[in-house]
Amino acid sequence: MPNLKEVRNRIQSVNSTRQITSAMKMVSAAKLKRAQDAIVKLRPYSAKLTEIMNNLSGNLDEIGGAFSEKRDAERILIIAVNSNRGLCGGFNANVIKAIRKLISDDFVSAKEIKVLSIGKKAFDTYKKTKHHIAEGELSGEHFKVYDDLNYENVSAISDRVLGAFERKEFDRVMVVYNQFKNAATQIIQTEQLLPVEMEASEETNDSLDFIFEPDKAEIITNLLPKALKNQVYKAVLDSHASEHGARMTAMHKATDNASDLLYELKLSYNKARQAAITTEILEIVAGAEALDG
Repeated sequence: MPNLKEVRNRIQSVNSTRQITSAMKMVSAAKLKRAQDAIVKLRPYSAKLTEIMNNLSGNLDEIGGAFSEKRDAERILIIAVNSNRGLCGGFNANVIKAIRKLISDDFVSAKEIKVLSIGKKAFDTYKKTKHHIAEGELSGEHFKVYDDLNYENVSAISDRVLGAFERKEFDRVMVVYNQFKNAATQIIQTEQLLPVEMEASEETNDSLDFIFEPDKAEIITNLLPKALKNQVYKAVLDSHASEHGARMTAMHKATDNASDLLYELKLSYNKARQAAITTEILEIVAGAEALDG
C-alpha cells in the first residue's frame, strides 16, 4: 500500500504539471493563429510568383545567370528550418532525420556538407560536428531571426546564401522544413533552392503572345533573387506555424495524460486512506475488547 504522504505529493506535482501544460497549450493556440494567418496570406503571392517564373523559364539556362548554373554536387549547403524551443513532439526530430536521410541517400559522395540552421535545435545538434559552419559569411546564430520574424531579417540570411552560391562556395543548396497543413499535421519538405530548376508551364510561350517590357532577360534577372528569397521566407513561416501547431497538440496530449494520471492517483490515495481508516477502527475495536476482557 503506498504511503499517503507520497501519493499526496505526487498529486500536487502532477496537478502543477497539468496547469503548466494547459497554459502552454493556450499560449501556443494564440500564437498559432497569428502564424497561420501569416503563411496563409503569403501562399497566394508565392504561388503567383512561381507561376510567373515558370512562364519565363523557357530560356532560364541561358539568361538565369549564376543561380541556374548546374555544377557537380561536391559542396552542399543544407538550410535546416526548425525551432528554438522543444516540447513540440517530433517537430525538430523530423527535420534532423530528414537531413540525415538526405546526406546518406543523395549526397553520400559529396566532399563537403554544411548545415545552416534557422532554429536553435538543429544548431545545437550540428555545432560540434563537421557539418557546422564555423567561420565565414554564413556563420553565426541565425536562429535569432525568430526574435523579430519578418521578411527583412530572413532576406538578410537569403542574401548571404545567394552570395555564397554565386562565389561557388557551394554547388547545391537545399532547404528542409515542416510544411504547415493544420494544427495536428506537419509535412516534412526537402526542396532544392539552388541551382534553380523551374517547371515548364503547360501554357508555353509558343501558344501565348506575350509582350515583355523590359525584355525577358532583365525580368528574370530582377525576379529570380526575389523568388528565391520568397521561397526561404515561405519555408520559415511554414515552419513557424507548424511549430506552434505541433506544440499545441503535444501540450494538449500532455494535459490529457496528466488528467488521467491525476484520476488514478486520487483513486489510489482514497483507497489508501480508506485502508488506513479501517485499520485504525480495527485497532480501536480490538483495544476496547481487550479492556472489557
